[in-house]
This record gives sequence, C-alpha cells and structure tokens, in this order.
Amino acid sequence: MKLGVFIASFFLSSMVLASQVDAIHTCYDKSIQSGGVPIDTELFVAIDQTTVLDTRLKQLVADNIKPFLQPNMGFAILTFSAYTQGHYTEVLASGKLDAPVDQAKRNDIPKLALAKFDQCITRQPQQAAQLVGSALRSAYDGTTSEIAKSDVLASIKSISTLVQNSKAQNKIVLIVSDMLENSSISSFYADHGLSVRKIDPVKEMKLVDDNQLLGDFGGARLYVIGAGILPDDVKRSNSYRDPKTMQALATFWKTYLEKSKAHLVEFGQPALLNPIH
Repeated sequence: MKLGVFIASFFLSSMVLASQVDAIHTCYDKSIQSGGVPIDTELFVAIDQTTVLDTRLKQLVADNIKPFLQPNMGFAILTFSAYTQGHYTEVLASGKLDAPVDQAKRNDIPKLALAKFDQCITRQPQQAAQLVGSALRSAYDGTTSEIAKSDVLASIKSISTLVQNSKAQNKIVLIVSDMLENSSISSFYADHGLSVRKIDPVKEMKLVDDNQLLGDFGGARLYVIGAGILPDDVKRSNSYRDPKTMQALATFWKTYLEKSKAHLVEFGQPALLNPIH
C-alpha cells in the first residue's frame, strides 16, 4: 500500500492497535554502522480525547503528519485528557526512520549488505504510515465529549517532558485539542459547557504559576488544531464563537507556551491555515 493512500484513508481502517513504542527496527547492523547521529526532526502529535473532530479535521491531522514519515525523522502519537477518569497521557505509537548511508561510505560496504540495507530503509516509511494510521484510529475511537473533566494544562506539561528529552535537532509538536481547561484548577467553559468562557489571560497565568503547571518544551515549534471547538461544532459547523473570547484564549496559550519554552507557530481555530513545517 502506498504511503499517501494509507494516510489519506487512515480513519477508514479497521486495524487493531497494540502499543507500539520505538516500533521501527533499525536497518543498521554490525556490517553497517549508523555512527550514532541523532535524527534530524521528531514530530509529536498529542490528541485530546475530550475533543471530537469531524472528518475534515481528522484528515488535516493526517495530512500534516505525512511529510514527517521520511528518512532521518521520528514521530510519536500520544493521547491525553483527564487524569481522574482513566484517559491518561499515553504514547500509542512511536518510531524513528533511519538516515541513508553517507554516499562516501557506500563503496566500502559489501554489496549484499548494502542491498539489504537499501531494501530495509525503503520499507520504513510504509511501516511508519501503518503505525500512525492505527494509532490515530485508536485515539479517535477513544474520543468522547462525555468526559467530565479535561486536564489540558497538566497533560501539556507532562508531554513537554517527553519533547524536551528528544535528541532530535528539530522538535515539532502538534496538539489536537479544544485547549479548554476544565479541571480543579480552572474551567474555560461557560453555560454548563455549551460555550467558551472569555477568560482573563493574566488571571489564568497566575493560576498556572500558583499550581506549578508550566512545562519545558526545549525550544520546540508548536501547532494547535481544534482550539475552541465545541461538541456541537461536529454537527453544526457554523456554531458561533465570539472573536474576543477566542483572542483571549489564544493570548493565554501563547503566553503559557512561551513561558514553557515553546514557539507557538499557529493556533488553529480550529483548522491550520498553513502546513506544519
């Protein structure tokens, strides 16, 4: 199955996901050494299981992952939501794709070993696509708007530790979430969860500081898909959200992420206007 075809139709798959952490086996062995060079780029996709996406937004997530399933890149698909209800932060799938052998070294490698390596590295993007497709399907199957709480802040802090520990030269994070905190710390909802509350970013940041909820993303670039989306948006795409309310939400998260050593590139409300890069 071609990589593009698989990613484009991942949510139609019926594959059953098992936990697949570091699931792509390296093509390097004793006859061909990797030299221990870190991967160039690692993409972390964190999916909030309290945020229900329509098919268009699911496809947008998949389309933005596809370019990162290439040689010398890595990926991790995570889920999160409420600590108190069993939807903990969890890595569903992760893997790293090998870098090609340096051209100057290829003549020094036995032909059979080189042919085996080339065949192996050609298969890795397809293996990565299968892992990602299964992980996304599993994440969305577990998504529901019925979860009473949403520990977005605590979850993002936890995710930042994983990102910070990455040895990749470039670290990119895609958070798929409504970004609406609803915990014992604060709630960004109004009207019993039917609308978004116009928050005071300064007051909310004080709560973050008081509860030690800042993370450390180690300078990663960060994107958001789904900000401010409400469950009704899935059925009625023209559901109105006040621009001032959304601006306050974006301002808060920009401040939070900057203080958590991340660069917020785009805050999708709900979709991204530009591809992740």
